Amino acid sequence: MGELMDGADVITGEERGRAIAELLSEARDLASPPEVCVRLFELMRSETAGAKEIGEVIALDPNLTARLLELVNSAYFGMARRVDTVSRAVTIVGLRELHQLVLAVQAVSVFSNIPITLVDMRTFWRHSVATALLAKELARRAGVLHPERLFVAGLLHDLGSLVLYRERPEVMRELLIAADGDEAVMERLEEERLGFGHAELGGALLACWNLPPELCRAVTHHHRPLEAPGPGLEPAIVHLADGYANTRTDAPFCSDADLNALFDPRVAERIGLGADDVDAAIGAALPEVEQTQRILAIG
Repeated sequence: MGELMDGADVITGEERGRAIAELLSEARDLASPPEVCVRLFELMRSETAGAKEIGEVIALDPNLTARLLELVNSAYFGMARRVDTVSRAVTIVGLRELHQLVLAVQAVSVFSNIPITLVDMRTFWRHSVATALLAKELARRAGVLHPERLFVAGLLHDLGSLVLYRERPEVMRELLIAADGDEAVMERLEEERLGFGHAELGGALLACWNLPPELCRAVTHHHRPLEAPGPGLEPAIVHLADGYANTRTDAPFCSDADLNALFDPRVAERIGLGADDVDAAIGAALPEVEQTQRILAIG
């Protein structure tokens, strides 16, 4: 399948999958998970691996260790006592959640080094961090098990866009000009020209990295959460977090009426949160954006 597609074509699910697989095959360095994540995944499958062994793997990368411990000790987790070793972090946070945080930190590191001129990377990562913090807070207030996972989904929800900016720069330049800042138009143009959108591509990439299916679905369907299969709230939570992060960080004086017009009310109903819950989540999450950006060494 070629790089560009006729917008009049009817794209089947099979064709979309082939188009995504073709692009990821060209970006082999991105489609393969970081080595430390591969080793952690192997340990997760072992019945004998403990916190000590896991800590030793992470400790092989001092920079990763420092960022991870700073993140665990930040207001994001709200620990009563300081966590000073990775093995203790494994005990407190849990292996699966820590593995996902490691992957998120590594992914940010990998993509931060990509020479991308089409977008302001500081703005991109600021939005991603705000979405991550908001998604975690919304998930916690909605009673979702392991709300930390939503932090990872929020942080990486637009990863597909970065892949497209690197692998299809000329096409994306054309689409950015044509969309003129309208995300809905941009999503439609991606579908017409590439045969898939950045959200689907991002979800497929995270599946290559062995992230849990519910997180891959959250990324894949974060623009259209009501179309997501299964009963999980993750796509709806990332959708709301994405929208509120856009308005509260990029347009902080957006009126309540404008905010309400952004979202399908059925999405909020699915999560079961009222306006007070959302306001509280925003109040708790957004003040932590700059600190979290600093910890992750982005922007």
